[in-house]
Amino acid sequence: MKRNFDIEILPDAVDFLDNLDDKTREKIYYNLKKAQFVNDNELFKKLNDFIWEFRTLYNRKAYRLFSFWDKTEDKETLVVATHGILKKTQKTPSKEIKKAEEIRKQFLENKSKNRK
Repeated sequence: MKRNFDIEILPDAVDFLDNLDDKTREKIYYNLKKAQFVNDNELFKKLNDFIWEFRTLYNRKAYRLFSFWDKTEDKETLVVATHGILKKTQKTPSKEIKKAEEIRKQFLENKSKNRK
């Protein structure tokens, strides 16, 4: 079975995952892996034009890893995880989406600088 995309996890997302207990972290990694192979809005959902979220529900808690697509000709389609939160409200906090957008902007700017 071919995976649909690769995932790169940026430092803020790594820090978020590192601060979780082992079982929770394993569940999130399991869902990340699963999302690479199946199209399921319960695992990977679009929030706006650029930002998506990996979704994990574990022990009645909602964990989110924000991400965006990075499509380049020389590389397979890549999803970049920006940062994560333990979601406490029904609605995804807009400040977290804005943070993901800022990280995306910075990532793409750095990438274009490195190409020159």
